[in-house]
Amino acid sequence: MATRVSDTPYTAQRERLATYFDSTAKQAWIDLTSDTKVSGIRATVRAGRDDMRATLMSWLPSDLRRTRVLDAGCGTGALAVAAACRGADVTAVDVAEGLVEVARKRAQGFVGHGKVRWRAGDMLDPAYGEFAHTVAMDSLIHYSPEDLVESLTKLAQRTAQSILFTFAPHTRLLGAMHTVGKAFPKGDRSPAIVPVPEAELRASLSTLDGWSIGRSERISSGFYTSQAMELVRQK
Repeated sequence: MATRVSDTPYTAQRERLATYFDSTAKQAWIDLTSDTKVSGIRATVRAGRDDMRATLMSWLPSDLRRTRVLDAGCGTGALAVAAACRGADVTAVDVAEGLVEVARKRAQGFVGHGKVRWRAGDMLDPAYGEFAHTVAMDSLIHYSPEDLVESLTKLAQRTAQSILFTFAPHTRLLGAMHTVGKAFPKGDRSPAIVPVPEAELRASLSTLDGWSIGRSERISSGFYTSQAMELVRQK
């Protein structure tokens, strides 16, 4: 029997994430990405995400005027707006329609040279077109290593210059923290994160035709650990 598209591991996980972020975690995510007071656990995650966003933005050109950027997994929109402030023409996509609506409302009154098109859907959908730069901040960390690499391969097919993404590095400390985290109240839990050994990821990405691995930086802040990596189109 043929496998339906909705039965593939990637699409099944994508649908689970959409349900999670549009229901159980919606308010928690809204609070986390605002200046609302949060628990100590969430405060470390907020600080880590702020550092990660700043790192990824520092890897993008300072002048993004007339440049198309894909924010693949935009959440409540902070990175998309930051890119638009540099003049970028941003397509911001997230599986969680509710979070996209929050992002759209937060961006009202935005003044800058760029613009943002907010979309709820699959970040891999080729209908969004081609881009100079793609950024996937903490949106691929919930997928298997195989699906992560496959997703990057598909994004590479419609990205002209660079892909900036994050993954959860496989460390003993991270594994222990996530095990302990299962004992936390449900309000402080996050969706399952899949740690990926960096060496194996580099080996897989080395076969991506026309691309090379550039910068890499790990951000650790309490219960937030994520690693940024840059893929650069070879000239």
